[in-house]
Order: sequence, then structure tokens, then C-alpha cells
Amino acid sequence: MKEEHIKILKTMNEATNRMDLNMFAEAVDLTPNQALAEVQELAKEGFLRKVGGGFGLTEKGRIALKAFTTFASEASFHFYVDIDKPLGFSAQSLAEFYRFTKQVIADSLEFHLYRGDFENWLKEVCRDSELAADVGNLKAYELKGEALRNALLKAIDSRYGINELL
Repeated sequence: MKEEHIKILKTMNEATNRMDLNMFAEAVDLTPNQALAEVQELAKEGFLRKVGGGFGLTEKGRIALKAFTTFASEASFHFYVDIDKPLGFSAQSLAEFYRFTKQVIADSLEFHLYRGDFENWLKEVCRDSELAADVGNLKAYELKGEALRNALLKAIDSRYGINELL
């Protein structure tokens, strides 16, 4: 998802009153024509819908916004392979978490899953108890390696459709 799209979704989500095109374009650091083109593209892709004379977020737009919203660096998820053995990957959003889950060695995924690290981060930082529970339930299957990676990606994707957005 383009950075401009995230800015647009965030601005629309946070706006407390109606904005004209010039005010909106200024808020998202685009020209009015660029802003209009991006809004129309987001509407075409189902992230926004026409509401009266303007646009509003759809459920798909809210989900995308949640997936791409960045957290403060101190709330990032830091991937390790063991205690005191960081990998150097830190996810500041669910989308980054998804990308890193695709990349890190499977030992790291096993380390974090069976300690409950993924569950805690998803519940506490991402504020998604449902996804945290889905990921926590994977422990019962005693998955390892690529089977675990695929199950994690599937759980995240079924909730957020991130693979489609990247």
C-alpha cells in the first residue's frame, strides 16, 4: 500500500469535521488533483466509499489502516532467535510484522510462538485479542519450521489481507 494511501486513510479516520478538497490535500501533503486521484483510486479498490458529497472509510479501509499504522519504536516487535540473540529485525506495524515473519529464520518464529511473545504483542500493542488468540492456538499443533511460518502468515492474512495489500 502506498504511503499516500495510508496518509489519506488516516486523515479521513481522524477528521472531526468536513474538509474541502484544498484543506484535505494540504493535510495529506498532495496537490488537490493528486489527492482527488488517490481518493478515487482508494474508492475503486474498496477502501473508501461515497458518502453524500464526500468519502468515508469502509471496513476494508479501517482494516488496512490498522495493519499499516506504525507504533512507537519502543512498542516494536523485536525478533530474536534465543534469549540475548536478536536478529536485528523490528516490526513497527502489523504489515512489517507480516513481512518479517516471511523473512526471519523459522527458529525465531518457534522461539517467540512458544514463549507467548507473539500473542502478547498482538494483544497489548496491536490491540487485537482475536488475532492474538488465533496465533496462540497454533501452539497446540506443535508446528515447526515452514509449517509454522505458513500458519502464522495465514492467521494474519485471514484477518487483515496484508499479502493482498503489499
